[in-house]
Amino acid sequence: MTPKQRAIAALEHRIPDHVPTFELEFQLTKELFGRDYLTQRELDAAPSADARERMLQENADLFARVAERLEYDIVPLQAIGREEHQVRQVQLLRERFGDTRMICAHGDSTMGIPDGEHMVEVSIRLAEEADAVHAEQRRNLAHTLEHCKVLVDAGVDVFINCADYCFNHGPFLSPGMFAEFVTPYLTELHAGQRALGAYTIKHTDGNIMPILDQLADSAPHALHSIDPMAGVDIAEVKRRIGDRVALCGNVNCALMQTGTDEEVIASARYCLKHAKPGGGYFFCTSNVPFKGLPLERYLLILDVWKELREY
Repeated sequence: MTPKQRAIAALEHRIPDHVPTFELEFQLTKELFGRDYLTQRELDAAPSADARERMLQENADLFARVAERLEYDIVPLQAIGREEHQVRQVQLLRERFGDTRMICAHGDSTMGIPDGEHMVEVSIRLAEEADAVHAEQRRNLAHTLEHCKVLVDAGVDVFINCADYCFNHGPFLSPGMFAEFVTPYLTELHAGQRALGAYTIKHTDGNIMPILDQLADSAPHALHSIDPMAGVDIAEVKRRIGDRVALCGNVNCALMQTGTDEEVIASARYCLKHAKPGGGYFFCTSNVPFKGLPLERYLLILDVWKELREY
């Protein structure tokens, strides 16, 4: 199987040759290859169009080297914000990989947890200006799907929708409010991305269990990150929705930062033991391999994956 064929098999609940892998972001490129991904600020500071093109080509090469070195089946884009630069980055990656790997971009329009500065303001608006909030969500959805079409036309195969909904103790919105202000638009988002010919992965950290069925009913192809630091057990999630939605993640990032090697290995083995059977699982961390995480800890879980990944 090619990496793309393997990823599609998992997204469609078929059993591939082995468990696929990817990450929402990989932030350890400096440790792995001696340089970071390009940022939008750096692109904006380019002295000429030719210089900007060279920067994008070098960045695409770094994305490709990471995917090849870490055996990613899906190549995640990150750090670049302007649509025209995202499009060119996708085109360059598609030239590099042809149709052998999936390319993933961000594509969410839904309401996530507001930042601390605006949390009270948002809460008041939900209570006092519900109609205006709904209108805003409809506008965001339409704009996002227009952007998604541009990226699909450039070569994106899969969107990862990254609005976070939950704290470790549960969702920011009650299940009832989530059903009013998020689920309808999330369902339309996934349907719209599917209609464009793309696959969809819904990401949210935190304790998703009170809204798990709503997330599944919104019909993503997969759910990421199945957060063990919030007490979410991938075995239970697999039991409840694994026949409808593929799962991604659950390898404990906190243990990768502060635990022992034995604890890290145990977390990786647990995920493969409980989520691998029957297909529909992507091996990855419960968030991202973030800056400051020891690279050797990430490579350690990949060693476990390589040992146990075959079907």
